[in-house]
Amino acid sequence: MTTTQTLQVDSTDITPKDVRLATWICFFAWTFAVYDFVLFGNLLPQLASDLGWTAAQSTEINTWVTAGTALVAFAIGPIVDRIGRRKGILIAVAGAAVASLLTATVGWVAGVTAGLGIVFLVLVRSLAGLGYAEQAINAAYLNEMFAHSHNDPAKARRRGLIYSLVQSGWPIGSVLAAGSVYLLFPVGGWELCFIVAAVPSVFIIIAGRWLKESPQFARRHRIDQLLKSGDETEAQRLGVKYGIDITAQDSPLVSVFRGESLRSTLSIGGAFLLNWLGVLAFSILGTSLLTAPDGKDIAFDNALLILIISNATAFAGYLFHGWLGDRIGRRNAIGFGWILCAVSFFIMIQAPSGNFALIVAFYSAGLFFLIGPFSALLFFTGESYPVHTRATGSSIINAAGQVGAIVGGLLITATLAAGSGWINAALWWGILPILASGLLIFTARNVDPRTVRTD
Repeated sequence: MTTTQTLQVDSTDITPKDVRLATWICFFAWTFAVYDFVLFGNLLPQLASDLGWTAAQSTEINTWVTAGTALVAFAIGPIVDRIGRRKGILIAVAGAAVASLLTATVGWVAGVTAGLGIVFLVLVRSLAGLGYAEQAINAAYLNEMFAHSHNDPAKARRRGLIYSLVQSGWPIGSVLAAGSVYLLFPVGGWELCFIVAAVPSVFIIIAGRWLKESPQFARRHRIDQLLKSGDETEAQRLGVKYGIDITAQDSPLVSVFRGESLRSTLSIGGAFLLNWLGVLAFSILGTSLLTAPDGKDIAFDNALLILIISNATAFAGYLFHGWLGDRIGRRNAIGFGWILCAVSFFIMIQAPSGNFALIVAFYSAGLFFLIGPFSALLFFTGESYPVHTRATGSSIINAAGQVGAIVGGLLITATLAAGSGWINAALWWGILPILASGLLIFTARNVDPRTVRTD
């Protein structure tokens, strides 16, 4: 039996139970991918201390890891558009697990090969980009699965909220990572933390046996196979039946920069890249901004308080923007959210330094409107591409975030090195890029949340 014959071309093969199961598996896959992804950042100071790296070496390594993550996250998209969403999810999960296990061996490799240990770490953590890519694959897959389970207007209006629950795996995974460090590090050091991080992936891979391929991908795959075998008549018949343009035979990597897809790639990808400068400034480096004497000079002695604020805010923001996108359109929810985010953070940096209550209030509001729109953005990305390029387009946009993080890191570092201080750095390379991303997203094609894309 051929691979083509085993795929569910007919949407009636997909039951509501299949979609619910896929949603739960994608949620746990993303949660534990984030767990590994965030774990590295949490433990990097300990790795640096054990392996004798200076602060400058540590930040340089992290920059190279970020670049490798972007390359891997970018590369997986065209592969998923060739082999299918189900296999792509399993590859991403397995890749994150392997990266975790190999990270645990970095100390041994560094001891044997000296300087090559750093190269090994960069390569291994670049492989963890498969885990970061999980969210783009999930968005493409669930977008297509929901198209069949939520294909009437009443149900279609709940798709964004349901997906926002899947995307909430980010704050949940972040909390799990922090908790595992607290419990496991005293027992077995950072090596044990990474070994344990690989364990959940085994269960996700086993559960993946029950995942079904999305009918949209299966139809396109079937048509491509017919065209390759020379049966253009049957391919044309299926194309007409399912509303698929069989003339679009360019590789997905070429197609995302043509026609309808080009607009989505430039507008959404550009907005994603710009916004990640803000994510770096206020989410990843937020504690530095808040506690620095040339920042807000807040005595955040309890790091757990920052963790609770940021992740609780992110979770609430995901649900709100998922819900809002179902009502006013995902593009509009994203744009308005990021504009309000820029306003909130601007008020925060203008507030008197040391005013804990006021600063934390607007910091929380900024995070709510910064992180929350990503649940709508990732689903909106899936809506903006046809099945032929959906995973590739989503992966390019997803990888653009890591490019933004690299650019933002370089710009913030240069600003601080020039003596301008955290307030100016946050304004120029945090608030203004966030505002620009909120405006740029409005150049993307709007999608009525009541409609369902089946091609």
